[in-house]
Amino acid sequence: MKKARAWLDAHGVAYAFHDYKTAGVDAATVSGWAQQVGWEKLLNRAGATFRKLPESDRADIDANRAIALMLAQPSMIRRPVLVQDGRIIVGFKPELYQEFFGA
Repeated sequence: MKKARAWLDAHGVAYAFHDYKTAGVDAATVSGWAQQVGWEKLLNRAGATFRKLPESDRADIDANRAIALMLAQPSMIRRPVLVQDGRIIVGFKPELYQEFFGA
């Protein structure tokens, strides 16, 4: 998140921050994100919250289960998620931000 914010600031990109870990996020938003980028990209399997799940909860995940997990524990959503003009980008890579924002 720090790198993403620093990149946005350095390139003069205005943004509004929404902390979905504390403020929450609705089902329609997460479902829409998952449809655009794929639930596999949106679900943070490397995070501690996901790794602490019982094996039975981590096995055989499909889109519906992944979305339910992310809604129940928003810290399982990979960050940051940037939304602009109906497009989204997940995670931080400077070259992708460059392309996304045309900066």
